[in-house]
Amino acid sequence: MDRQEFIKAKRIVFKFGTNILRGDDGYVSLPRVFSFIEDLARLARQGKEVIVITSGAVGLGKKRLGIESTEGVALKQACAAIGQSKLMSIYETGFDTYGLIASQILLTEDDFSLRQRYLSLRTTLNKLLELGVVPIINQNDTVSTVEVHPQFEHMQVCFSDNDKLSALVASELDADLLVILSDVDGLFDKNPKTNSDAKIIRTVKEVTEDILALGTDASEGGRGGMRTKLKAAQIVTRFGGKVLIGNGKIPYVIKKIFEGEEIGTMFLPQTESLPDKKRWIGYATNIIGQIVVNDGAKKALKAQKSLLPIGVCEVINEFNKGDVVSILDEKHNEIARGIVNYSSDSCRKVIGCHSDNIMEILGFKNYDAIITRDNITLL
Repeated sequence: MDRQEFIKAKRIVFKFGTNILRGDDGYVSLPRVFSFIEDLARLARQGKEVIVITSGAVGLGKKRLGIESTEGVALKQACAAIGQSKLMSIYETGFDTYGLIASQILLTEDDFSLRQRYLSLRTTLNKLLELGVVPIINQNDTVSTVEVHPQFEHMQVCFSDNDKLSALVASELDADLLVILSDVDGLFDKNPKTNSDAKIIRTVKEVTEDILALGTDASEGGRGGMRTKLKAAQIVTRFGGKVLIGNGKIPYVIKKIFEGEEIGTMFLPQTESLPDKKRWIGYATNIIGQIVVNDGAKKALKAQKSLLPIGVCEVINEFNKGDVVSILDEKHNEIARGIVNYSSDSCRKVIGCHSDNIMEILGFKNYDAIITRDNITLL
């Protein structure tokens, strides 16, 4: 796929990282941010739908308070509360200059994990785009409690950084393209910070384990890193979307991207297309419970079959009927996720049993399967 074909997109999600929104002095870089807004306004005038995922609230609040560290959840949440209003005022002022309306949407994990809120969010976002409004989305660090509440100790959270959040939003809205702008030029064949001979990879056909292994940790001030960006690309491309990771510090980078310049790394869409519910099950839910299955069940799952109690080896943590759980193989590698038909206590009682014996053991029977195939997403 050439560049001109790649940049053809109607609905585009842009993710701006903390380190491109501020200058070397730690303060917000207004010229750079307003150049982004100018380029986004140009795209909007061309009839494209633009969604922004922005970082920066915590960093702005930290700078406003004049502190060097945000160690401790309460302090970070306070910085987010201070910085978010400043961040949003910048976007509102900028888009208003070009006659566009910006809207603020702050999200927590539950906005995706709870299905009704997930569906409501999608409806709202689609209406905003229909009205020609630019949604400005950020993680709601001020109220998110997943990091501090004891009950979430074993939880796999649906997102903990804005890279994953951008992927979930792109997936939820069926976006054609996700553009992730950071302080790196793209994906390299080795770490460019430690290898002077590292070469940029311009096109990635599929985000495999080998590609994920090229990811590095977050830079100072950020929360993600290349690995989280690659995982975001893996999610979006699996649903048929395209992803571009590029350097947001290049002057007028967005304009140059959509003029076809060779900037960043392109991640090509896969042919697989999951329905919305399976996308939600696989990637947009918080996971507490886990079910370990034997090799026979693992093969059955890969063949798009249901998970029966006879294939279950172990049940980990507590969950209720209707929760989404992680399905692990005997080596504890996650292979799928699914909506359970029974609670963790009931699942433990029928481990290794035939489905015909469920009524006798439990005194009731919801389904023959622990998880039916229509409610399973393979990872």
